[in-house]
Amino acid sequence: QVQLVEAGGSLVQAGGSLRLSCAASGNIFSINVMGWYRQAPGKQRELVATIGTVGNTNYADSVKGRFAISRHNAKNMVYLQMNSLKPEDTAVYYCNAIVLVGNGLTNNYWGQGTQVTVSS
Repeated sequence: QVQLVEAGGSLVQAGGSLRLSCAASGNIFSINVMGWYRQAPGKQRELVATIGTVGNTNYADSVKGRFAISRHNAKNMVYLQMNSLKPEDTAVYYCNAIVLVGNGLTNNYWGQGTQVTVSS
């Protein structure tokens, strides 16, 4: 089992910045990819960014050049630095961890979410 706890969501004006953090605990040694997803009201949950164990990253086109994901393996933390925020970035942001459970299988874990609201 892996537990994920997000922090850092807030209300911010357009053009501003926020830094989200996610703390992982439990069976952390088997965590593979970590990432951030978001879900706006009335919309499906969507990928924001992911980061692998060696720092390889992947971003949604809508956030490229504005957001940066990073990972501190020793502290079991993953971060999302969000700059130049837009009202359309408003959503609940969820931390995600993909855990290797052997035989090529994985489990998917989610945090409880943190609200980011960007005012125009």
